Amino acid sequence: MKISIIDYGAGNLFSVASACKNLGYSPVLTADEKTISRSDRVIFPGVGNAISAMKRIREKRLDNLIPSLQQPVLGICLGMQLMMETSDEGDTECLGILKGRVAYFRKRNSAGIKVPHMGWNIIDNLKGRLFEGIDERTRMYFVHGYYVPGNEYTAANSYYHGSFTAAIEKDNFFGCQFHPEKSGEAGIEILDNFLKL
Repeated sequence: MKISIIDYGAGNLFSVASACKNLGYSPVLTADEKTISRSDRVIFPGVGNAISAMKRIREKRLDNLIPSLQQPVLGICLGMQLMMETSDEGDTECLGILKGRVAYFRKRNSAGIKVPHMGWNIIDNLKGRLFEGIDERTRMYFVHGYYVPGNEYTAANSYYHGSFTAAIEKDNFFGCQFHPEKSGEAGIEILDNFLKL
């Protein structure tokens, strides 16, 4: 199976690639449109800033490619957020795969909330194909200051000063706000579920 991990300079590529290799796959790190298009699975990771990430995505001409992909695509952390229409982070226009806006945690409680939300946290209300064999209230590892509010594509919830979307599923597009590659055996099982779709 051909697996592309999109390399647009937003970090976290090697830990994702290492997790795939530990599952017996041989992913490639690439920004090449043809390679990505011809892959059986595409992973869209990312950490950092939505403004600079979207700038690099446009520079590499991936902003039209990613939403048009027909094979299973998994966004991780910032990658999932960039699937939305817009983000509070710099009022950024994102890829528009999903309707809605990425919100800033501090808007929930500007006086008392620590940003980023970082560490192990439960996920629940699990739905969809990523979570086959995963128990409710399993803990996953999060690092993020922005979040996707609950929407019709929410496939898991988590909680930090209220509920937020921990995972999404829409057609062939999937996303995890948490880092499955850093979330122990359950996280690796979620990654494996994606690769076996």
